[in-house]
Amino acid sequence: MNVTGEFIAQDPGQPLLRGFLRANLRLFFRGLIQPPTPIAVQRGILELLCASCRPFARRVRRREATLGGIRCEWHNPEGAIGGSLLLYLHGGGFLLGSPRSHRPLCGALAERVKLPICVPHYRRSPENRLPAAVDDVLAVCRALHERYPYTRIFIGGDSAGGHLALCATLALAKNNEPLPAALICLSPLVDPRCDQMHQPPAGDPMLNPRWLKQVQSLSSPTPGELTEEVILQSGLSPLDMDLSVLPPLLLQTGEDELLRNDSLRLAEQAQKAGVQVQLERYPKLWHVFHFHTGLLKQSDFAIGRIVDFLKQQAMH
Repeated sequence: MNVTGEFIAQDPGQPLLRGFLRANLRLFFRGLIQPPTPIAVQRGILELLCASCRPFARRVRRREATLGGIRCEWHNPEGAIGGSLLLYLHGGGFLLGSPRSHRPLCGALAERVKLPICVPHYRRSPENRLPAAVDDVLAVCRALHERYPYTRIFIGGDSAGGHLALCATLALAKNNEPLPAALICLSPLVDPRCDQMHQPPAGDPMLNPRWLKQVQSLSSPTPGELTEEVILQSGLSPLDMDLSVLPPLLLQTGEDELLRNDSLRLAEQAQKAGVQVQLERYPKLWHVFHFHTGLLKQSDFAIGRIVDFLKQQAMH
């Protein structure tokens, strides 16, 4: 891939800790979050695994509020910068995850970024298939636009949340509505076809191809197989849309994850379309390794890079 703003991190070090985390993820995440484990059980496993990653931030207050008819959880850090915010969309393959599961990550981000973070309870599949989640994100975006200048709103997300951030922004552009000041996508799922997956030599300790097939089936707008026609008609593939409208974009991906190529392809196509892109690749790390902030030094480093990116964009 040829991306001008590409950054490749140094060796992450901490081999014993990484090996321990990798083994646990392979056993409890990749091993259990896959069919035939029921979705309700998968959701519970993810909640427990995320809660064990990092203590909740002590200098961040949480509160619930409703925006555009959607329940949201807010993380308000001490000394927050006024007038700006980060709308964060949790991952989980559209099936799993919640503001609760992502409290450790969002709390760490809020502490470091010094911005209020809003995390919506968007509707999940299979109870509410796509594009229900995109519609919920759009409702929250429109409610935020009534309270904040669009130039002070940033949107971020991990995995499927990164996909929602992209789709919602492209939908806003299509409707000639205000766009966020910048996008942050952590290990995003960009192409729902999942047919150009990376095969890391060390293996992906988190994502199971069988689970990705389940994500396709249960989140598809129409029951059954996620067909090419459905993808194009529903606007679920950012790679098939006009990317030139996107605001500045930060992409962070681990080298040892199946979805690495989604970030690389998105970065290349967005840059060709004239978008300001910052692609960051992290060797020997896995899907949304950011959850290990406070444990892995490279996770802390990546969070610091997000802080720097947001500060840079806020100055514009």
